[in-house]
Amino acid sequence: MSTHAPQAAQAVTLPTTLDEAVAALAAMPAAVPVAGGTDLMAAVNSGQLRPAALVGLGRISEIRGWQYQDGHALLGAGLTHARMGRPDFAALIPALAAAARAAGPPQIRNAGTLGGNIATAAPTGDALPVLAALEATLIIAGQGGARREIPVSHLLAGVEMLRGGELIGYVRVPLLHAPQVFLKATGRTGPGRAVASVALVLDPARRGVRCAVGAIAPMPLRPLEAEQWVARLIDWDNNRAIVPEALTAFGEYVAAACIPDPAPEPDGSVTQLPPAVLHLRRTVAALARRALGRALS
Repeated sequence: MSTHAPQAAQAVTLPTTLDEAVAALAAMPAAVPVAGGTDLMAAVNSGQLRPAALVGLGRISEIRGWQYQDGHALLGAGLTHARMGRPDFAALIPALAAAARAAGPPQIRNAGTLGGNIATAAPTGDALPVLAALEATLIIAGQGGARREIPVSHLLAGVEMLRGGELIGYVRVPLLHAPQVFLKATGRTGPGRAVASVALVLDPARRGVRCAVGAIAPMPLRPLEAEQWVARLIDWDNNRAIVPEALTAFGEYVAAACIPDPAPEPDGSVTQLPPAVLHLRRTVAALARRALGRALS
């Protein structure tokens, strides 16, 4: 915490297990959990947040790694972006590794965590569209050793929320053993917040394509009709071949689904999208087209 923080925390608890952390949060309802602190401490230093107490999660070793479980990877919420960006993890979940490497400069990647990215739920969170495309599931730790599972999309959409004294413990991700791509556009050269991002994964076992668009809305968007349409055009039995025109059409389909034209006025006239929005739609189309092309190649 910098010297510019408007108010220091009154208490700091450093549990060593997930259940101890949950118990600490239950005992101090006003406490705020903190892992990497890349978003939390920025809010504290700017005066937007004044936590009465902090529960530090950095000493909980059980959530800082991953394991295999029934065709899935069980990822600890304490995994840092830097750890997820390494080659061994990239071989496991390529799109999530690519998103982790794009999360920002080294100091952010070394501190920021997967669970923090999800809990903060900032629209520009790079891991979020990847988790949406992978249809990941969250394992929530509650009091008394309780565990419950919810789809990550439910939390991001506000369908299901974390209850008092609960923490994101793990993220369950299916291992598809197929190409995955994450691409993002920023407003400047080098690491930066996404203006738009696209995660695309292939599911050969189900002959499906899953795509999620991030940063352009409060939560990642799934263009389901575009996914189903392009999946029918792929020759899954012949090296996943597809005609080049379909790539362009898919990009435009995704962009139009996520950034639709305005509804007609009562008099039948149609309002044009502003130039900045049209540019964003073209950006999404380009990202989706490139992501599918890379995955199929």
